[in-house]
Amino acid sequence: MNLNKILPYNKHTLKSFFSFEFTVLNVFMFLLTIGLVTAMFYGIGVYLVQGHHAYGVTRQHAWGLLIAMYVFFVVSSTGLCIMSSLGHVFNIKEFQIIGKRAIIGAIIAILTGFAVIAFEIGHPVRMVIYNILTPGLSSAIWWMGTLYGLYLFFIILEFFFLNNNSHKYSKIFGLAGLVVGLAAHSNLGAVFGFLVARPIANGPFFPLYFILSAMVTGSYLLFLIYGWRYKMKFPPEVEKFMVTLAQVLGLLLAILIFFEIWRMLTAIYGQMPERGDIAVHILTSKHFLIGEVLLGMLIPFVIIIFSKGRAIKALVYASIIGMVGIFWMRYDLVHDTQLAPMMPLKIHEYTSAPGLVEYTPSAVEWMISIGAIGLAFMMYYAADKFFNLDHTKEDNH
Repeated sequence: MNLNKILPYNKHTLKSFFSFEFTVLNVFMFLLTIGLVTAMFYGIGVYLVQGHHAYGVTRQHAWGLLIAMYVFFVVSSTGLCIMSSLGHVFNIKEFQIIGKRAIIGAIIAILTGFAVIAFEIGHPVRMVIYNILTPGLSSAIWWMGTLYGLYLFFIILEFFFLNNNSHKYSKIFGLAGLVVGLAAHSNLGAVFGFLVARPIANGPFFPLYFILSAMVTGSYLLFLIYGWRYKMKFPPEVEKFMVTLAQVLGLLLAILIFFEIWRMLTAIYGQMPERGDIAVHILTSKHFLIGEVLLGMLIPFVIIIFSKGRAIKALVYASIIGMVGIFWMRYDLVHDTQLAPMMPLKIHEYTSAPGLVEYTPSAVEWMISIGAIGLAFMMYYAADKFFNLDHTKEDNH
């Protein structure tokens, strides 16, 4: 196999990996990445010494920040995969330029998600072994692990063939990755939707919501990826794509807002115990109102509406706060699901509000979770140096 087809230009060599342009932004991102990765490994070290005692989780609130961050990363991966498929799988011209960057981003995001969850499940190697030897076909979590493993395998092959300009096979594995990714991601929603003991989560909403929010997340990430790549100076072809992306994002946000409104209305209507009261509690939460609604949906949506999708630079900046909102969507998803206690609580034992289980992530959880973003930055930097991720004439189908 010709290595030059995989690393097609001289600048994508080991020498270029260590090249660094000293600009204020580059230096800031370098220091930020090093700081985040250092925090992550320090947090991992504390966890390896103390075990789960280093985390803020309890028997009443067993899922914590690391679960939320795992969901954050795998949602990001699926979103990038879906958006990429619009180009080289479904042949929408404007999206064909994003293929390699979107897929490498999807690979990096899911690998980072796996890295985070590895320090939550306790015995990741044992889990893989028993996942194969004793499959639990009735378990949504078993299907989640199996499908995401297949999804990662397919998108790696998709990137390999796409980067090798083998469009026939990249389309085959791209379609396979898309189908398995959608199955895996809707199944991840089912992990929450199947919780009969948690009425606030139970039902068909989350499998559909996860796919929709994944596409919104992928759109935000594409704005950030291309804003960084071109330092806000976009070639005509890229600018045309980003205007189209903005219009697609506007439609997705409108549907997501519609979904959220009806989720709350159907939860509150009838005041079903552990559903209506929890929904009211969510609606009064700053995490929901400021994080999810204002940052995650409304600000980007208003910019798109008033600019007709043409305020590209503003949308790049809006995507930063949009991703902050996405983070709170994932955190609230995990936390809100566990607000209702599963057994009677002693007064103020676990709770700051009567009858509700509250949870505060520990410093170690924050270090591992937020630090993982630095790991993703580092892997993306390496991929950008070793591979030619830009669209070329050879990439045309």
